[in-house]
This record gives sequence, C-alpha cells and structure tokens, in this order.
Amino acid sequence: MSVAIINIKGLVNTRKDTKLLRGKDLAELPVVENAYVIVEGDQIADYGPMKSFNYKSDKNTIDASGKFVFPAWCDSHTHLVFAATREEEFVDKIKGRSYAEIAAKGGGILNSADKLNKLSEDELFALSWKRLQEVSKTGTGAIEIKSGYGLSLEGELKMLRVIKKLKQKSGMLIRSTFLGAHTYPAQFKEAHHDYINLIIDEMLPAIQKEKLADYIDVFCEEGFFSQAETEIICKAGLQYGLIPKIHANQLNRSGGVQVGVKLKARSVDHLENVGEEEIRLLAKHTSTIATLLPTAALFLRLPVPPARQLIDAEASVAIASDYNPGSSPGSNMNFVVSLSCIQMRMLPEEAINAATINGAFAMDVQDQAGSVTVGKKANLFITKIIPSVAYLPYSFSTDCIERVMIAGDWRVFNEF
Repeated sequence: MSVAIINIKGLVNTRKDTKLLRGKDLAELPVVENAYVIVEGDQIADYGPMKSFNYKSDKNTIDASGKFVFPAWCDSHTHLVFAATREEEFVDKIKGRSYAEIAAKGGGILNSADKLNKLSEDELFALSWKRLQEVSKTGTGAIEIKSGYGLSLEGELKMLRVIKKLKQKSGMLIRSTFLGAHTYPAQFKEAHHDYINLIIDEMLPAIQKEKLADYIDVFCEEGFFSQAETEIICKAGLQYGLIPKIHANQLNRSGGVQVGVKLKARSVDHLENVGEEEIRLLAKHTSTIATLLPTAALFLRLPVPPARQLIDAEASVAIASDYNPGSSPGSNMNFVVSLSCIQMRMLPEEAINAATINGAFAMDVQDQAGSVTVGKKANLFITKIIPSVAYLPYSFSTDCIERVMIAGDWRVFNEF
C-alpha cells in the first residue's frame, strides 16, 4: 500500500543518520514545516517540504493541514504481560504502606506471580493482546516486554511464549526480556543460591532452546537481588547471548548502576536513587543508557529521577512507561513525555527524543524505528490540530493523537 501524508504542519524528528543522543544533542529535534511523507508498503519511502512534493497518485493521500506527524513512541521498559491488576495494593499505599512492606507480606511481584500461574497460556495471551492494542492506540510502535511474573521454569516460559506470539501476530516491533530474577519465590526466600541455580541451570537453557528472549534483566535492589547476585545472573545470561538490562537504584542506591556499567548493559532503568558516583559512571564514556521511568516514581511517591543532572553530564537518557500492575499501571507514553517535562524538567524536545530515538537504541531497534528516516518502518502517528510540538506534552490530560500507523497499516491490529 502507498500512502502520502501531505500539508503536514510539522514533520517531527526527521533524520538522515541515526545516532544515540547525549547532552545538548538531546534538545535538537529536527522538524520539517509544511511537509509531506510517503509510505510504501511498511516503510518510509520519502519525505520533505511540500514545495518538493511530486506524488502522482491521489488515491491514498491524507491531508494533515494544521497537524503534526511524529515517529511512533519506542517504549523500552514494560511488564505488559500480566494476569490481573493490583488496585488493592494501590489502596494499601494510600494508607501508608511502602512498596517493600507490601512485597514482604506476599504482595507485589509475588501477588502477580500467583495470579499468573493460575492462567493458561491462551488466557494470558488474550489479556496481553488486548493491552497491546490499547498501547498502540496511544502512539507506541515499538515496545520491550519483560517476563518476571512466573518465577518458575513453567511460568517464565509461559510468559516468554506469550511475548513471542505477540511479536508474531501484532506487526509491532517487540523485544523480549527474561526477568526471572524479579524477586525470590517464597520457597526460595532463605535459599537464594538454589533459585539462582534454577535460573542458570534450567531456565536459561530452556529459553535459548526456544529462542524466547533478547535480553536478561535483574531487579538489583535491597531485599531482592544483591549487586553480586545481579552480576552472576547477568554473566550467565551473556553466555546465552542475552544482553543485560538492569532494574537499578529504584528504592535505594543498590549498586545496580555500577554492575550495569561494568557489564556494558544496554540500559540501567529507574534511577530514582542515584548520586554523583552513578551520574559520573553514566556520563559520555559509557554505552549504557539511563532509562528513566517517571510514572513509577509518581505512583510510588519516590524521588524524581535526576534527568537534568544526567543530561548535563552527557549521559544518554531514554524514558519509558514501566507499564505494570503494581507500580506503574499505565502505558500511555504521551503522559510519560508530559511527566518527564513537568517533574524531571526535561525540555519537550529532550523528552520526545528520549521517547523515540533513544528509546529505540535502548532496545536495539534504532535501524527500524525512532525517527522519520527513509527505509525505517512506517511507524507514525498524526496529531489532531494543535498549535506546536510543545503543546503535546503541555496538554498532559488531552488526547492529541488522531491516527496511528504501524508498519504502514492504519488498522494497527487484526483480531486474532
């Protein structure tokens, strides 16, 4: 299918070359005014100012007068595959109980694991498919999804198989992360070594056999996995070709950043609790991306991740939704972009770049997504009539998106 979108008020994040953005470069957001973009099949074929438009057919032409066209969001940290919501814990938090207190009483991750292990793979897929459809409607075209609510060989494989099926059926760019080290199951509470052996000796070989994951992740945190345990598990994953992505420094200065940088993790995610040492480690000399999750900090009333300090230190910063039932029950990347501006004091241009091109780098899809570039996937969204690029994060409670294209298809998903 060929589509020409014409008279675009602003075509956002147009780039001929793709590079990971740091420091001042994160504030540079190329926009072509009064523009067009042409889609052929599932790819971007051409774009430019209307004065150079030379598209012969008007059969599939869309007039975007007064509207902006963005590359679809790249959400590089989610837990989209889960069995049930946890609003009862939301009430517990309002009453003053901490995340750690809820987890210690069998809530949190263990609560989700218990519910997930009661579902069949088909039931879990049906729930996850509906969520993925909702995610796409808000403009997300590439997404990373973690396991970690199985906490057993069978449960983790079930989750990863569901993610694989979502990859195959959705048309979206999806990356899969094995997060068996999300917490210790109750039966291993006093036998950490045994559970780590289960991950290394049984889970990882089974995952490799079915080619179910792209990354390995560990929740490096007090009361969960120590810095040393995180390193052992990530090194084991590397032996199977799984690149580390680490939950780091969410509740405490846990050492997650240090081990992530040491192992050249693709990203260290959260960073609500970091100091000068961690910021220095994530500065321009490392390839590890600092992925910030402002909605999780908001929901748990945690310190705001230090985006400004990280950007000023020339760290590479991405932002993501952390969509999950316990600490960030929302997948709307438009709100993530808004919150990044409001609470983390990122400029609109910085937040948009962090949610597109840098998000793409955080899950290794930068050659296919994250910018309006000839040859990349036609993952785009058209806004409603809005006055400026900054209006999108400014109007944080307004739905500014009119239409979403995934891989050249306006329909986004077909029912399974």
